[in-house]
Amino acid sequence: MKENPLGYQKIPVLLRQFAIPSIIAMVVSSLYNIVDQIFIGQGVGYLGNAATNVAFPITTICLAAALLVGVGGAAKFSLELGAGNVKEARQCVGNMFWMAAAFGLVICLATEIFTTPMLYAFGATETVMPYAYSYVKITGMGIPFLLLTNVLSNIIRADGSPGYSMICMVVGAVVNTILDPVFIFGFHMGVAGAAWATAISQVISFLIALRYLFHFQTVTLGMDFFSLSPQNCAAIASLGISNSLNQLAITLLQIVLNNSLTHYGTQSVYGPDIPLSGAGIVMKVNSIVIGVLVGLAQGSQPILGFNYGAKQYDRVKALYKLEIKCSFVMSVLSFIVFQFFPQYIISLFGSGEKLYMEFTIRFMRIFLMMVIINNVQMLSASFFSAIGKPMKGILLSLSRQVLLLIPLILIFPLFWGLDGILFSAPAADTAAFFISIFVVRKEFSDMTRLENCKTDLTECQQ
Repeated sequence: MKENPLGYQKIPVLLRQFAIPSIIAMVVSSLYNIVDQIFIGQGVGYLGNAATNVAFPITTICLAAALLVGVGGAAKFSLELGAGNVKEARQCVGNMFWMAAAFGLVICLATEIFTTPMLYAFGATETVMPYAYSYVKITGMGIPFLLLTNVLSNIIRADGSPGYSMICMVVGAVVNTILDPVFIFGFHMGVAGAAWATAISQVISFLIALRYLFHFQTVTLGMDFFSLSPQNCAAIASLGISNSLNQLAITLLQIVLNNSLTHYGTQSVYGPDIPLSGAGIVMKVNSIVIGVLVGLAQGSQPILGFNYGAKQYDRVKALYKLEIKCSFVMSVLSFIVFQFFPQYIISLFGSGEKLYMEFTIRFMRIFLMMVIINNVQMLSASFFSAIGKPMKGILLSLSRQVLLLIPLILIFPLFWGLDGILFSAPAADTAAFFISIFVVRKEFSDMTRLENCKTDLTECQQ
C-alpha cells in the first residue's frame, strides 16, 4: 500500500495544504451571517440586526451538531487510516451522513414548531420579535442542508481534498452575497429576503458536497454506507463531543448574554434594543476570528489524528506548536483592529443613532480585549479531540464559556451594571488561557514518555 503523506511530509507543508482551504471555508461560512447583518443593517436598520442576533443561537445549535458528527467522524476516520484500518475508516462515512441527516431534521422540526418560545428564550424583545420570527421561519428550512454540508466538508478534508471542501462553502457564500441585495433591495423583502438568500445558498453548497461521495480517494464506499453501527456512532460522538460542547456553550452564552443585555440595558440610557443589536454585530465580527481558528484546527485534525494513530508523537507536538504560532499572528492583528479601528467596522452595518454607535464601539473594545490569547484555549480543545482524548477536550471547551464566562456575566453586573457584562469576557479569557497551558503541558510530558518507551522499555513500566 502506498504510504500516506500525512505521516512523512513536512509539517509546515501539510499545514499549508490542509489549513488554508479549511480557514477559507470557515471564514466564508462565517460570512453567511455577517453579509446578512450588513445588508439588513443598511436596508432595515439596527432592529433587523438585533433580530439576526436573537436568531443566531439556532445557527450555533446546528453547528454544534455538525461538529459532533463532522469533527468526531473525521477524527475517527483519520485515526483508523493512521492505524491501517481501512474498513473501519470507510464505515465512518455512511454513519456520519445519516447521523447528520437525522440531527438536521430534528432541529428543523423543533425550530419550525417552537419558533416563538425559542426566540423569546433567546432574548427577543417585542419590537425585535416580528423581524426575528420572519427570519427564522425561512432559514429553519435550510437547517438540514447546513448541517449536512458542514459534516461532509469535514470528511472531504480528512479524505485529502481540502480544496474541494473549501469550494463547497465558498460557492454558497458567493450565491448568498449575490442574492442578499437582490432580495432585500430589489424585491424589497427585508429580513425575509436575507433569509431566503441564506436558505438557497445552503442548498447549493449541500449539492456540491454531496457530489464528492462518489469520488473518495482513500477509501471506496460500498453498501455499508447505508448501514448504521451504534458502536461507530458512539465512537464518532465521543471524539466530536468536546467541539460540540464548545459550540453549545457558545449557544448558552449567547442566550445568557442576550437576556442580560436586555435586562441591564433597560436600566441604562441605551434601552434594551441597542445593547442587543450592538453585541450581535460584535459577536458576528468576532466570528471571523473564530472561523480562522476553527479552520486552522480542522485543517490540522487529519494530520494530528493520523500521526497520533501512527505513534509519531514528535510530529504531533510540532504541529500543535506551529498552530499556536500561526494563530498568534491572527490574534495580534485582531487585537489591533478591535482596539483602534472599531468605528470603521461597525459603520459597515449601518450608521444608527449616536447611543448605538457609542455602545457598540465600547462593547467591542472591552469584550474582545483579550482576543490576543483566545487562540490557545480554542486550539487546545480541538487538539485533544483530534488525538482521541475527548475528555480533556471537553474540559477546555467548557472552561471559558460555561465554567468562567457565563457565571461572570451573571455576577459582575450585580456590582457594575451593564459594564459588568463587558468586563466579564477579558477576565474569563485570561483564566481559560492558563488552564489550557497547564493541561497541554501535561499532555506533552505524557507524549515524551511514550516516545521514550520506543527505546527504553523500563520507562514504560514505571
